[in-house]
Amino acid sequence: MYGLINRSLLQDLKIIEKLKIALSIAAIIGLMTVNIYGGTTGKIAGKVIDASNGEPLVGVNIVLLGTTMGAATDVNGEYYIINIPPGTYQVRASLIGYSPVTIQDVRVSVDQTTKIDFKLTTEAIEIKDVVVTAQKPIVQKDLTSTEAKVSGDQISMLPLEDIQSVVNLQAGVVDGHFRGGRTGEVKYLIDGVSVNDAFSGSSALDAEVNSIQELQVLTGTFNAEYGEALSGVVNQITKIAGNKLEGEISAYSGDYFTNRTWLYPNINKISPKDVYNFQGNLSGPVPGLENLLKFFISGRYVYDSGAIYGRRMFNPSDSSNFSANDPKDWYIGATGDNKYIPMNYNRRFTLQGKISINIGDKGRGLVFNTLYQDQQYKIYDHRFKLNPDGDYNYFQKSFLGSISYTYVMSNSAFLDLVGSSFTTKYNQYVYENPLDPRYVKPERMRDVSGNAFLTGGTENWHFHHTTTTYTAKADLTWQINNIHQIKTGFEYKFNTIDYQDFQVVIDATTNYKPALPSPGSFNFNQYTAHPYQLAGYIQDKIELDYLVVNLGVRLDYFEPDGFYLKNPDNIAVLDQLQPPFPDSLMAKAKAKYQISPRIGLSYPISEKGAVHISYGHFFQIPPFEYLYRNPNFRIPLTGDFPANIGNTIGNTDLDAQQTVMYEIGLQQELTTNLGLTVTGYYKDIRNLLGTEIHIKNEFRKFSKLVNRDYGSVKGFTISFEKRFSDGIGATLDYTFQVAKGNASDPNDAFNKAQANPPIEVNKQLVPLDWDRRHSLNFTLTAGKPGNFIASVIGKLGSGLPYTPSIQNQRTGLENSENRPAYFNVDLYLTKYFDFFGKQISVFAKVYNLFDTANEINVFGDTGRAGYTLELTRAQEAPRGVNTLQEYFTRPDFYSSPRQIIIGASFGF
Repeated sequence: MYGLINRSLLQDLKIIEKLKIALSIAAIIGLMTVNIYGGTTGKIAGKVIDASNGEPLVGVNIVLLGTTMGAATDVNGEYYIINIPPGTYQVRASLIGYSPVTIQDVRVSVDQTTKIDFKLTTEAIEIKDVVVTAQKPIVQKDLTSTEAKVSGDQISMLPLEDIQSVVNLQAGVVDGHFRGGRTGEVKYLIDGVSVNDAFSGSSALDAEVNSIQELQVLTGTFNAEYGEALSGVVNQITKIAGNKLEGEISAYSGDYFTNRTWLYPNINKISPKDVYNFQGNLSGPVPGLENLLKFFISGRYVYDSGAIYGRRMFNPSDSSNFSANDPKDWYIGATGDNKYIPMNYNRRFTLQGKISINIGDKGRGLVFNTLYQDQQYKIYDHRFKLNPDGDYNYFQKSFLGSISYTYVMSNSAFLDLVGSSFTTKYNQYVYENPLDPRYVKPERMRDVSGNAFLTGGTENWHFHHTTTTYTAKADLTWQINNIHQIKTGFEYKFNTIDYQDFQVVIDATTNYKPALPSPGSFNFNQYTAHPYQLAGYIQDKIELDYLVVNLGVRLDYFEPDGFYLKNPDNIAVLDQLQPPFPDSLMAKAKAKYQISPRIGLSYPISEKGAVHISYGHFFQIPPFEYLYRNPNFRIPLTGDFPANIGNTIGNTDLDAQQTVMYEIGLQQELTTNLGLTVTGYYKDIRNLLGTEIHIKNEFRKFSKLVNRDYGSVKGFTISFEKRFSDGIGATLDYTFQVAKGNASDPNDAFNKAQANPPIEVNKQLVPLDWDRRHSLNFTLTAGKPGNFIASVIGKLGSGLPYTPSIQNQRTGLENSENRPAYFNVDLYLTKYFDFFGKQISVFAKVYNLFDTANEINVFGDTGRAGYTLELTRAQEAPRGVNTLQEYFTRPDFYSSPRQIIIGASFGF
């Protein structure tokens, strides 16, 4: 490859030496062999006593029915069972001379201890089995930081279509931003394995809701076992096969319905082609090999046309001429068929397969897990409303493959070994073939002027990246005694990034036919890089009757692969050189590491309440797209280019971003089924990505990515939970939050330097773009499971900030005003029927029940989405086919209108 990569690939021996050094550093922390990605199992613990005298009973057998898991009580009558996958179990206690007791509906959650105590009664004549139904405590006394756990059963009773909708329902989360952090600061896991795209930093793969066993959302000061995240963790635990063959299939169809037809043309019709979904899962033992093999298969295909349509009045190849002063003399070359084309559609196909192999009494067996997702979508661009075929299409394919083995060393310790490969392939283009004759010269996009829709033209850039991450990790969990549980672990992660972007050139030099520029020029960037990461931690969970402590420390180490420009002011010199560049201009990026302490305390103040306090340091490498951007350091002196190329150079020597987080909270049981949680938090954020401005040839401004941005977040949440009982359940949470920083976007400084006149970079904290001061979420579920369920989800929030402006010139301080408030209600109704011993359900879901016109974006001169002063200002009419009113009608400034879907499911 070119320059940066050629030189880095020559450093193999040095990389090996660095690896040895990193391993030595990791060894200082200990023999670290625990899941770096976070837990996937929980624990049951408790005490067994004689009901007549309260004395502890020794040697009582405790068994999880339907499994091979169990324990025996010690001399103090205490027991524990570790390594339990999340789910609901029956726990049985038995001892000769006593009536056995079975407790049903025992809920086990990830990373938490479920307390189950037994009182056994002597039975001299006849042994009777006593059955008791467990009730999950409202107050989780071993919780030392904020987290939410949502089971698959809970998700199935609410109008929720995907993982992001579940996550955004949690207190402190605003459109994917956890407690005021940027979107790339959240770690997403599936069965403990990271599914963040290392290139972009965002989640590249989500499990479907029909395959979720439990969803864990960490928004607080999470423990040392979780890394590579500054703001939060989303842990998706998928279902495992049971002891019998079972499955479910479902399908639905629907469409959008609204009275605002002036804003959303081509909806309010019933078409099964606009919104539809097919999904199903099947699990159980393999017939004939019941004791050896179990499987779980899940699949889903979903298509949503979106509510925003364009009209194909023009084809990309059309040309028009609006230069004449008299509109009668304009030439309009429209050859389109005037069909309506969806411009914000989403099509997704997901397939998951999991196979469990029982290979002996000492192990839980081998588990092979694969998850594939293929997504195609479009992002609405207002300019292309009458030329929809000229805009970009987006494609993303992701594949996760993992193999894990759990070796049970004893009843007190188990070892997990996991290897995984995660690949994401992203493509963005209009036509897949860059030499497709349908590409046209850029002048077609300049036929119109003013506030006019494009009457031809194509986006002529291609963007491609493939990221593959190979991970090896080992996990050890050791319950030393009833008080101490040690977790310790080590992880090695090797990344391969293949990137390419180029502009399709069509001009006189190419005889006006599509051609590619020379690789290495400013409009043809490509590189391959192989950065790697090491991490390890050790953590002790101390559980006393009067105190629970999570105490840990974590080491993160990152080795970048590449060189950076020592002095960006010398960038003009590079135009005369070809890679590899001389050492006088370049330097090799240095390794980055940090030791991060974490501590959390939970103090029970009574049988019905507990206070927790937590504190931690957090470390995260910036997304790799910022490290390796523009690897040939070419800055053109003229022309306009996409924001992510052409005007910015990357920096492989970027430091890690850092956050220090504090939290204090109270859990209180108000009644048996009603609980209250109050939490206050503060975050200090440093070393965030920003840009510094340089000038090439005393003329062209460009930027270099550096660690310069900072911020702080403070707030509190108040949550109520009414556990589902007596046919009704509900949740209510309120969040007050102040999220401020010097910039919301890493490119903020460069964007301000481009303004005329340039805008001064913030030196003080201003509200961030996602600073929603007040948020209120509620859910209400009523009915009888297996018969009838009705549920609603409601969201109410104050408006997000915006910057006042007139004619693109700021008239107030940055983000000094707020948009209108946000309100939304979703409804879910389902009815179950018994059909020859099988369960069938029919359901309806209504999203945005009241068809609320939430203004998610606004015009800077009015602060509203539906009106701008540009409509009253004397100005020349657009030189195009539309009126000014038509151009300033922005459907993308509003949330989606009402959507109704109807479907059915069949369980077997």
